[in-house]
Amino acid sequence: MSAESQGLRDRFGSGRRSFRTWRGERPFWAGLLTLLGGLPIMYFPYANLTVGQLTVRMATTAGSGSLIIGVLLVVLGLTLWFQKSSRVFAGVAAILLALVSLVVSNFGGFLLGFILALIGGGLAVSWAPGTPVTGVPAAEGPGAPGDGGHTAPEPAIAGIGADDESTNGRNRAG
Repeated sequence: MSAESQGLRDRFGSGRRSFRTWRGERPFWAGLLTLLGGLPIMYFPYANLTVGQLTVRMATTAGSGSLIIGVLLVVLGLTLWFQKSSRVFAGVAAILLALVSLVVSNFGGFLLGFILALIGGGLAVSWAPGTPVTGVPAAEGPGAPGDGGHTAPEPAIAGIGADDESTNGRNRAG
């Protein structure tokens, strides 16, 4: 192999790793499904189906409503990618727009856009950012080969025993 092909492989690998990191820090699949859900909702009301010499136009009186719903779903999908802090709002809005598209836009883009937007909105609402991996390396943790497999005993009943959140039997909540 030449030096050029090796450099190209390294750049491709580092680009792939950086995309994977970027994708892991946000609700990527929720944004993609929401964005893809908006496309059939926008497209079908303006599409012409030609069968032989017969042209069937699927335009409805709510064509502009379908266009608005589709554009909003695409924008919400992009919002989920680039503004991960607004994921709950974008997810709820995507679910509501998907439900509205059933009546406004040819059964939500013949159910294709409806299903994609509904699943994307649900994924957006349920996504939570991961916690960074910090702590003890695997070789030094409980049950490591060097400590003989001993682990700290757990309380027999949940809630029994001292924890960090209580003082004299009283909870410090609120």
